[in-house]
Amino acid sequence: MPTLLQHKPAIRRRGGADVLRRGYGGDGRPPAEGAPAPYTALVGVGAFLGAVAMLFIAFTSAYVSRRAEAGWIAIAVPPVLWFNTAVLLASSAVLERARARIVRGDTEGLRRGLWVTAVLGAVFVLGQLAAWRQLSAAGLYLASDPHSAFFYLLTGVHGLHLLGGLAALGVVLVRATGGAYTPRDHMGVSVFALYWHFMDGLWLYLFALLFWA
Repeated sequence: MPTLLQHKPAIRRRGGADVLRRGYGGDGRPPAEGAPAPYTALVGVGAFLGAVAMLFIAFTSAYVSRRAEAGWIAIAVPPVLWFNTAVLLASSAVLERARARIVRGDTEGLRRGLWVTAVLGAVFVLGQLAAWRQLSAAGLYLASDPHSAFFYLLTGVHGLHLLGGLAALGVVLVRATGGAYTPRDHMGVSVFALYWHFMDGLWLYLFALLFWA
């Protein structure tokens, strides 16, 4: 008659300690030797985005305080920003579609979606540079007035973080081209998507703060 002892999970010894043999997916398979925990990168990116959020909260506080002072002159919305916003929203939609593709095992669909996301991200960055050119053509520079100064500062810092996202996307693309992602293992895509969608939401926040708050 089977006993409870016969149903204990298999264990193996490592360094004198009993280690429960459990796979990342809870299927009983042990992880590869030296492999990191599956959500380490996700937690790390989440912590980094928390720091980014605190940075922009500080910027927001300074912006609101300065706007309440005398001599504030609001600048008009550079028309290209509407196009830029649509492009960035489209990039997030394409990225989510790409994630859905890999879940269904469509690795080629994932690669295509990542490429389109990269192109749209680059178009957004170029569009932001065009917005700066529109302001400078109107005689508005970093030192012209507080509103234009905050516009250059906030969009510039956001743009740098988005460029960092494009660099990370390059790594994800290389891995996707090499077949690294499968329906069961595509955490790298999910981690990148978290970062990208955060940058998308952050841009919407900054756009509203600078021109409608």
